[in-house]
Amino acid sequence: MGAKPRDWVAGARPRTLGAAIAPVLVGTAAAYADAGDVSWVRAVLALVVALALQIGVNYANDYSDGVRGTDEDRTGPVRLTASGLATPRAVRVAAAIAFGVGAIAGLVLAILVTPWLLLVGAAAIAAAVLYTGGPKPYGYLGLGEVMVLVFFGFVATAGSAFVQLERVPAAAWWGSLTVGLLACAILVANNVRDVATDTVSGKRTIAVRVGESRARRLYVCCLVVAFLAVVPIALEYPWALLALLAVPLAVQPARLVLRATQPPQLIAALIATGRLELVTAALLSVGLCLR
Repeated sequence: MGAKPRDWVAGARPRTLGAAIAPVLVGTAAAYADAGDVSWVRAVLALVVALALQIGVNYANDYSDGVRGTDEDRTGPVRLTASGLATPRAVRVAAAIAFGVGAIAGLVLAILVTPWLLLVGAAAIAAAVLYTGGPKPYGYLGLGEVMVLVFFGFVATAGSAFVQLERVPAAAWWGSLTVGLLACAILVANNVRDVATDTVSGKRTIAVRVGESRARRLYVCCLVVAFLAVVPIALEYPWALLALLAVPLAVQPARLVLRATQPPQLIAALIATGRLELVTAALLSVGLCLR
């Protein structure tokens, strides 16, 4: 029996999509704060690129981890490949379709802005595929958080501002750090949850390399620095401090990550962190627009 539409939706991991939406919101808002206007066509195209890449990497990870056997004993969202709901080939095709949609939207943006964006897009797709795919996946080497900060932080946020202005204002760079570190926190929470199974399967994430205790503290550091990065933005745009209204939403997931002993508790922390990133990005974006 093949996967049903709801299985494919679950396999796309919709709760992670906030990590794709957040940088586009902040980057576009930073451009608006700087210039007083934005192209909504370019903003929508940037959002399509970000969402397509996020969905593509989720399917690609499902495929790669499934065929490697890493997902056999995982808790959390449905794994299409490991559970047998879909064939590895079908999941790989789904990833390719998502990347294709992102590539088409990126091509249109490159035509509107500059051909150099094609190189950025190619690098982003390569990073998505090689996270758990290829002969030496960097997600198995403990580099996942670094690449999330680069691509779901700096590239996505600064890139969303660049497609509007063809330059990157300071607020977009600082905003990249805010949303990028919150995205990193999501991955840290995920990897703390999976330490036991990742250790057995040979997936040496940061949590495996430094140990659960230090990884839990790293999660808190990501949250703290993410909010501190709002302060330099507020020096130019005081309303950006609205983002700090999201700080209370960080308390529960931080406590869970620091104290949780069962995977379901860490799943709750992961979901709460995703919500925290999206709310923080929305508040920061509103603050940037209130000039």
